[in-house]
Amino acid sequence: MGMTVVQKILAAHSGAEALAVGDIVACYVDVAVMIDYSFSPLIAGDSFDILRVDHPERIAVILDHAVPAPTVQDAVYHQAARAFVRKFGIERFTDVGANGGICHQVILESGLARPGQILTCADSHTIASGALNCAARGLGPAEILQIVCTGKTWFQVSPTIKYVLEGRPQPGVFGKDIFLHIAGLYGSVEGHNIEFDGEALPYLSIDDRATIATMCQEVSANFATFPADEVVMNYLRQVTTDPIHPVVADPDAEYEDVRTVDLSRIRPQVAKPDFVPHNTLPIAELTDEVRVDQAFVGSCANGKLEDLRIAAAVVKGRRVAAGVRFIVTPASQKVYLDAVRLGYVETLVEAGAVVTNSTCGACPGGHLGVLAPGEVCITSSTRNFKGRMGSPDAKVYIASSASVAASALTGRITDPTSYLAQAALA
Repeated sequence: MGMTVVQKILAAHSGAEALAVGDIVACYVDVAVMIDYSFSPLIAGDSFDILRVDHPERIAVILDHAVPAPTVQDAVYHQAARAFVRKFGIERFTDVGANGGICHQVILESGLARPGQILTCADSHTIASGALNCAARGLGPAEILQIVCTGKTWFQVSPTIKYVLEGRPQPGVFGKDIFLHIAGLYGSVEGHNIEFDGEALPYLSIDDRATIATMCQEVSANFATFPADEVVMNYLRQVTTDPIHPVVADPDAEYEDVRTVDLSRIRPQVAKPDFVPHNTLPIAELTDEVRVDQAFVGSCANGKLEDLRIAAAVVKGRRVAAGVRFIVTPASQKVYLDAVRLGYVETLVEAGAVVTNSTCGACPGGHLGVLAPGEVCITSSTRNFKGRMGSPDAKVYIASSASVAASALTGRITDPTSYLAQAALA
């Protein structure tokens, strides 16, 4: 029996000729990414417990969750990160500013993730790099420290569910809508990998693929991978000159289930508060009007240049509704700078939005948009858990950046289709 994409990658990194579901393997790791919160267990007075690192060239340190530091404790984590980088000669260090941003976006932009690699990071949405045919997984701080010190970690081979994407998305339907449709229909895949394929892939940009892969964490996927097709290869040629080794599943690979999704039938979606699996529906099918206090475009999932472009197109020449805070956080400094050059930031600010620096910010409820009790937020970020973006008494709905922008204009959760149609005619 043949192997899936993830089975092949794990086999190549463990020395195994073949792997089956349930096998446990020790693998070397191509890239280990540490973020600001990775340094919380390392701080013991003024010293570090780490005595040596394995392959410092495989380590990257990216400060992203709380930048610039909003608290003294965050400043201490940043201080520890800078000391660690100096001590062990880590060259791939992204500090506040410069070419910084949310780690998963920086990884995509810098070519850190490539087909056939194993990439790990101390953040659950590391799965995002699966968009580039990479086996990427978020691990806990202790596991990341083990990888930093030894260069290796272990995985148990999980069964894989294959999604075959067919049809062409309708105008106004984005990667976020596609994921929310899949999550609402099929629910959680806990303990499984996801593999995407199908004739619709040429219609999905790198940004859409990265959004979908990122959000697969919200249905508890272990890994989520896209093939290294021409879209991926063309993108990688722009961001890296390093060797690229695509991995393709064997024709006789075994899947636990194969699910066909017709993208042409999907309409703008929304996830209702507190969880995602089996908790989504088309916005047009909301039976009650949902008033919003805050609208947020940002995060590793949807703070991309395309998100800012679409949000700006929706609000251009209009004003954010009274009583609504519209917060936009670019996923990286590069996205921010490109959005400035292209006029998106000007358009957003003229409409009444607040455009922040690049950081995780409001997404995990850290800073730059924390919710008060009883408030309602519509967000294009990653999670809607109770208390995720602030008070546990707040309500968080997830939708595409287009839907978020439209909702910011009306003050209630709104299907963006008519706004996007008008923008196309402008």
